[in-house]
Amino acid sequence: MDKEHLHDLSAGQVQACGMSMRKAGYIKGIAQAAMDGIIDFDALADMADDEVIAALTKLDGIGVWTAQMMLIFSLCRPNVVSYGDLAIRRGMMRLYDHKELPRQRFDRYVKRYAPYGSVASIYLWEISTWT
Repeated sequence: MDKEHLHDLSAGQVQACGMSMRKAGYIKGIAQAAMDGIIDFDALADMADDEVIAALTKLDGIGVWTAQMMLIFSLCRPNVVSYGDLAIRRGMMRLYDHKELPRQRFDRYVKRYAPYGSVASIYLWEISTWT
C-alpha cells in the first residue's frame, strides 16, 4: 500500500486492519509525513543505521525498537541487535546463563556478533522461547 492510499483512508479504516485507534492514528501521521516530504522512505536505504534511527524516531509512534526492526526486516541490515527487545535480552541471558543483563554486558556480547548481529538476533529470539 502506498502513502497516497494510506493518506486517503480514514483512521477507522486503518484500525479495521486489527490495531488500536492510537496506532492507526500514528500510521495516518506517518503517511502524512511522507506526503509532506518530512520523511523519504526511499532515501533510508542509503543512510547509515544511526541516521535511519534518527530519521524514523522523529515520527510520532516510532521508537528506537521499531526503527531497529525496520532496519532488520525492511532494509535487511546485517548488524542490528536491539537492547530494547526483551526476547533478544532473554535469549542472551539464557545463552550465557545470566539472571540479569546490564547494558554494558549486553554491548560486550553484541560486539562478538558483529558484523552479523541481525543473524544473532534471529537466533536469540529463538533461544528466548526455549523452556
